Amino acid sequence: MWWRSASFILDRQQNNEALRQETSSTITPPPPTESSTAMGFPTDHNPNISAYYQTRAAHHAVVTSDWLAQAQAATTPHDPPQSTSAADPDKPFSVIDEFNNWRRLPDLAEAVAAIRALAAVIRSSQASTMMQLEIELKKASDSLKAWDTTSISLTAGCDLFMRYVTRTSALEYEDFNSAKSRLIERAEKFGEISYKARKIIAMLSQEFIFDGCTILVHGFSRVVFEVLKLAAQNKRLFRVFCTEGRPDRTGLRLSNELAKLDVPVKIVIDSAVAYTMDEVDMVFVGADGVVESGGIINMMGTYQIALVANSMNKPVYVAAESYKFARLYPLDQKDLAPALRPIDFGVPIPSKVEVERSARDYTPPQYLTLLFTDLGVLTPSVVSDELIQLYL
Repeated sequence: MWWRSASFILDRQQNNEALRQETSSTITPPPPTESSTAMGFPTDHNPNISAYYQTRAAHHAVVTSDWLAQAQAATTPHDPPQSTSAADPDKPFSVIDEFNNWRRLPDLAEAVAAIRALAAVIRSSQASTMMQLEIELKKASDSLKAWDTTSISLTAGCDLFMRYVTRTSALEYEDFNSAKSRLIERAEKFGEISYKARKIIAMLSQEFIFDGCTILVHGFSRVVFEVLKLAAQNKRLFRVFCTEGRPDRTGLRLSNELAKLDVPVKIVIDSAVAYTMDEVDMVFVGADGVVESGGIINMMGTYQIALVANSMNKPVYVAAESYKFARLYPLDQKDLAPALRPIDFGVPIPSKVEVERSARDYTPPQYLTLLFTDLGVLTPSVVSDELIQLYL
């Protein structure tokens, strides 16, 4: 029988010290390898499938199990992929090409890739005034958001970048070159903060994973995987229930990665969540977006899992980076922009049969317990306050 502990095992002092050490170092993403550039990441849109889902599927197909080692090793200034403008000086700079260049990195979130691309816009800009530079930056941000209108984190990341980089009164009193240097500095800092978000979240969440617990996860969230990986490295004794995650089987991929860490894993078919919930101590999910109400938008099936967990008094924890905080306020499921995905049932489906192909749903805040973010551990009701601070 699986051993269960009756008490939490907490060590705040050790966690806080480790957090200070981790956040004191500057981390930049690792360079793309030949294998990563040949992995077939989508650069063109399939009109029948959202770019959001194509990117998600491509990244999850190449999930690695040594993210922390890569991040800790990537500290030298020549690590980032070469800028498209630097690779070919005669070719005009394209923010979309730069974005795709960063997006090839399997462990780099799409929003962080956009942030890095916008930082490159400032560096390569030929503007001679702050007004021209801000207009150029705004156009680049709009181009990225238009590249995939269904991606919530992409839009939120671009909006937060614009607010963070330009939100300083010192720009009004400096000459243009000094002001541009300040913008580049703030852009790089924002990129570093965003890139280190997962490690910070993983550290903050360790207090809530106790020996003997059983955790239910849904789909493949890179930040949730980072949480579980760190817990395994800290020698916590826990087991994980992975939902199958059909139709893209992301749960199977997560179970494979956890098995490599010697974490006890059990795969649960999506329709058996309620059947197994009485064995679960907590639910951990990621989020594609955190909205103003404190609710989340995530992979399809998150809502029904939260409903079942709430009815059985099981805590539902969300791990999400702050660049996914979006100025959205959905009232129901139909308020979301559709993000369609392909579905293969293995048998022919008559043309008269309608198939629901939406890739995500909305989970209201009353079904969530806590949100683990790089801003701290938040209750859903605090999200609106944090959004005000982020966008002011």
